[in-house]
Amino acid sequence: MEIAPQSLILEGRKAVLEALNHEKPIDRILLRVDGKHRHAAPEGSAGGATRLEGTLRLIAAKARAQKIVVQEADKAKLDELSETGHHQGVIALCPAVPYVTITDILAIARERGEPPFVIVLDGVTDPHNLGAVMRSAEAGGVHGIIVPKRRAVGLTATVARTSAGAITHMAVARVPNITRALEELKSAGLWIACAGTGEKSLFEADLSGPVALVLGAEGEGVSRLVRQHADFAVGIPMLGKIGSLNVSVAAGVLVYEVVRQRGAGRGDSVPVN
Repeated sequence: MEIAPQSLILEGRKAVLEALNHEKPIDRILLRVDGKHRHAAPEGSAGGATRLEGTLRLIAAKARAQKIVVQEADKAKLDELSETGHHQGVIALCPAVPYVTITDILAIARERGEPPFVIVLDGVTDPHNLGAVMRSAEAGGVHGIIVPKRRAVGLTATVARTSAGAITHMAVARVPNITRALEELKSAGLWIACAGTGEKSLFEADLSGPVALVLGAEGEGVSRLVRQHADFAVGIPMLGKIGSLNVSVAAGVLVYEVVRQRGAGRGDSVPVN
């Protein structure tokens, strides 16, 4: 089975269902049909006698309704294609997620009638962290994420799975130079807030206007050169004995302080999982 070099592999039931629910482009879906997944037969499945259990059956039905090709595959084939090792019996092959420009991200904010809200990641290399940041960013109304082209993770299958479907909704710009990107954001009227050991707590900083939050790489934080291009630094109060937070956790805290300052309660409350 050949896969286009630029295809995005979505793995896991939540990620694939999210893409289907929002009718994102999918070339085909591979479903596991052996072993424990033979329970309820989806209408029109290949071979006629194939049986799928609940969530996989729902995925097959939604895919057929959208005229997406559904193919049966055994566990060995899915394991071979999987990049994360956690496909949960389903893999979707999608057109590569296109990167956007900073101009595109700012246009999204204008279309929503909101002050621009951007996250800039300085050298984050762990795909699980990027996926988790993306999930918090999408939930918190961030208009786009900016990442560097070099020494940083891109949009991979692991990022897609960890984002729990957020990758299909979040605009991501990949830029050759982070400091130039910050200057472009400043020219557009955004304030640049650098996360780290700040001159003030994030709860004291004014984050209600156009803002870009800059977060650094795992273990190293934001680089000195990038810090120099920020307008101010903000810190997250640490009340225990450890001195730092994982970048994805820090992103969640910062994003929702912006949400709070801009007026909490506009969205629907949802279960945490």
